[in-house]
Amino acid sequence: MPRVPTYALYGETDTGDPGFWLHHETIHARSSQHDWEIQPHRHTAYFQILHIAAGGGDVLFNEETLSLKPGTVITIPPGTSHGFRFSKTVVGSVITILSSHLDHGPGERSLFGQWLAHPQKIAPEPQVPDAEEAVRILGRITAEFEGRNRGRNEILRAYVSVLLHLLFRIGCDQRTWDGSSEDTRVDALMNLIDQHFRTHRALSFYAGRIGVSPTHLNRLVHAWHGCSAHELIERKIIEEAKRQLIFSMTSIQQISYGLGFQDAAYFSRFFARCTGKAPKDWRSLERARIDY
Repeated sequence: MPRVPTYALYGETDTGDPGFWLHHETIHARSSQHDWEIQPHRHTAYFQILHIAAGGGDVLFNEETLSLKPGTVITIPPGTSHGFRFSKTVVGSVITILSSHLDHGPGERSLFGQWLAHPQKIAPEPQVPDAEEAVRILGRITAEFEGRNRGRNEILRAYVSVLLHLLFRIGCDQRTWDGSSEDTRVDALMNLIDQHFRTHRALSFYAGRIGVSPTHLNRLVHAWHGCSAHELIERKIIEEAKRQLIFSMTSIQQISYGLGFQDAAYFSRFFARCTGKAPKDWRSLERARIDY
């Protein structure tokens, strides 16, 4: 089998720009130079997003060929062999990002990280609100890349992050991505904690809802988050307590009741154990820090 070549951008072994971290170009700009066919290749350090606005073609992921129609977005993680064959009427864009500049690295221990680590084809219905927003952000990335306005890099990073999370949500909603059983269980646990952390459910409740034993659940959480499931729930409680202490005028007693504690004194001890400060002292310190 012939060796699949590795490029920075297709046909180029080096971008020539030491400050390069994101590149944007039309599909036409490169594919028209190669008779509308991009031979299989890979990038070792770059993550790509390709959007088809009009026309179409095919993409070859490793040895799987998928059709590309208007509205389709594909994501290509580093190391994935891919090639294209486009129609001459194709309209669209390609965004190439140095993967180390992504907020979440492909393959990291999260459902989103695992999604990023696999090539994806997302073909949402155009009237889906998230799809409309994704197309709008693609347009904003184009405009921001072509301009030289203040804060350009920071805004581009923010747009890329929002775009990828929208595509991830659409992909999950379309069931084009299910992840491994471990991925989905950890993701399900996080959703359950968001829903039930105020009710102080036993670990067996979460394990039962996910379909594993409490021991197995603890192993999963430790592998993904480096702590026990009980500690993960405590983190959520503390996170919400801190948010209310800073941004609301609610009394500490009311906050404790709202978080499922029947005794405000017990809540204060719990908060102090987790943060090293009593709620009253923590609130005063943090409000002073942000000039609340």
